[in-house]
Amino acid sequence: MNRLIALFLCLLLNANTANANQATLLPDSVVAALSQELSGETAKSNLEYIARYHRMRGSRGFRSAAEHIVKQLREYGINDARIEQFPADGKIFYGTQKSRPPWDAEFAELWELRETNGGWTRHARLASWDAMPITLAQDSESGEATAELVDVNNGTSENDYTGKDVRGKIVLASAQPGAVAPLAVERFGAAGIVSYAQNQRTAWWGENENLVRWGHLDTFAPKPTFAFMISLKQARNFQSRLARGEKVRLHAIVRAGKHPGSYDVATATIPGADPNLRDEEIAFSCHLDHQRPGANDNASGSVAILEVARAFNKLITQGKIARPARTIRFIWPPEIEGTIALLNARPEIASRIKTVIHMDMVGGGPETKSIFHVTRGPASLPSFVNDVAEHFGEFVNDQSAQFAGGASVSYPMFAPEGGKEALQAEMVEFSMGSDHQVYADSSFGIPAIYLNDWPDRYIHTNLDIPANVDPTKLKRAAFIGAASAYFLAHVKPDDASSILRLLQSHSLRRTSTMFIRRAAVPADEAANLTRFHIWQERALIDSMERFFRIPATTRTDADAFLTNLEKLAGGIKPAPPVAQGDRLVFRRNPKLKGPMSAFGYDYFTDQYGAEREKALRLPRYQGLYGTGGEYAYEVLNLVNGVRTAQEIRDIVSATYGPIPLELVVEYLRALESVRVIEAVN
Repeated sequence: MNRLIALFLCLLLNANTANANQATLLPDSVVAALSQELSGETAKSNLEYIARYHRMRGSRGFRSAAEHIVKQLREYGINDARIEQFPADGKIFYGTQKSRPPWDAEFAELWELRETNGGWTRHARLASWDAMPITLAQDSESGEATAELVDVNNGTSENDYTGKDVRGKIVLASAQPGAVAPLAVERFGAAGIVSYAQNQRTAWWGENENLVRWGHLDTFAPKPTFAFMISLKQARNFQSRLARGEKVRLHAIVRAGKHPGSYDVATATIPGADPNLRDEEIAFSCHLDHQRPGANDNASGSVAILEVARAFNKLITQGKIARPARTIRFIWPPEIEGTIALLNARPEIASRIKTVIHMDMVGGGPETKSIFHVTRGPASLPSFVNDVAEHFGEFVNDQSAQFAGGASVSYPMFAPEGGKEALQAEMVEFSMGSDHQVYADSSFGIPAIYLNDWPDRYIHTNLDIPANVDPTKLKRAAFIGAASAYFLAHVKPDDASSILRLLQSHSLRRTSTMFIRRAAVPADEAANLTRFHIWQERALIDSMERFFRIPATTRTDADAFLTNLEKLAGGIKPAPPVAQGDRLVFRRNPKLKGPMSAFGYDYFTDQYGAEREKALRLPRYQGLYGTGGEYAYEVLNLVNGVRTAQEIRDIVSATYGPIPLELVVEYLRALESVRVIEAVN
């Protein structure tokens, strides 16, 4: 035990000795320039403008927001700013994304009627597209109905309709409209839907009765309908009256619908200076769409990368920082589907991107209860770029905490109109839910840094407003992204030793976590965890090869570190022999790029069949540290034409908790049946 303690201390010392006088991976002059120039107020000013628009994919509101982005970029001196357009008509495919036609609304209102003098007159307006567009569910189609309201509880089970006649009536349901429509509208003939679906579940779920959540109908539903969204308070009022036997009569009118159009993707670049590296790109990504106001989600990420573009270009023009060696690209798409369309339609862009920094919800102030995260990429794609982002996140944590405590620091990085509290960013493992998972999908294989807030008690509601966004948070998120990008845009072989020391330091933290997890599983799974851990640490070092050839001296130092790390972990036990039936090897279909689950369309479910998909066990598996969706994403990501099914099972088990091999094989066979992957003989 004493020898292990001595080894640990030796590793820790070696990981932290060099660069003792340098606070970050960047020179102080660059840190100072970025800290001084990045403005949370400028970012929030742009946010307030964007939040005026209901920004559905391909809609007039989205186009207006994209045009504002391009206008600002050009005013900032970035002259190649433009909007790329990719046709979307409900038929064209971009890899795994079936293009969804744009959706626009002209008018929509929902009124409660009251009987007076033998007739029915308007009593109270419950929803209005003009006043609050979030009250009309996305993908609603034109229609008009005057009908009684029928409470169908959740609205997604046949039992919810027992003894109720909803034909020609409007149903009141607690589920999202898209989940209610198949039974209520398609099967039982309801005229429309009123939903009081609650927000994503957090500790504050259901507390605010006045929240109105953004609603969705299925873009590709066989029978068009409309749906309105109301608050929990209004729904409870209706339920109370209906329970007393009172009849509630509503009048709904909607002029809206889908139409052929395009995915609009705003993009711009700051060209690189090195003729040998300028064709390589460091990308900034976000998603520009969402409901009005959609301030933190995701006007915040959109304006944060816009502010990085402004600051970079100004500092370069003024000579305060050098032009980056690699090109820096900025991208504003509709969430996930726009990114899949861009990377498939413009493969030359995908091939140039060395890494992406994705910002989705980065400005939540105290009222949102949000916690800022610097999120790593998936275990299937280990990359040192995530350690670079953590390095700058920890730097901002330290500086902001000291400043909040009253100390004098060089880089407090607060906005005069924002807060002064510590950032307290968490460095966390991979999580899904935004465009970063498209880049990191193995069909593209682009390492991704993901900056995001969670939880946010107002996400996807009428209270996701600019007033709840903090300029200080915007500035700090922009700095973490900008500093990471600037370092990576210049990174070269001379930086290998600094990167290795950073990886060594973080590796010891990861080793500690591995020890904790190892103690909670059987011996065979503990041995698998150890094998995976050493493989991952080696892969993180090897990932520098994506940018440059690792110098021999750095490689020697890395090998020595890994040897000692193996000793600290107690050595590596060989994997048991793989049974003949478990030596299945698959490769991905090179013509099909993108993850299985996109936005508003699921390729695998569509191709495999919804009923058959429900019978698969892996997508519904609950592991120690992950859910079925995460297992499914990583299983496909790990298919590379070399790994066996057993090896894939072992990696996802080390990542998310043990899972039976048969579930992995079952899922792989299902993917094979729809030609997402193919067996290697």
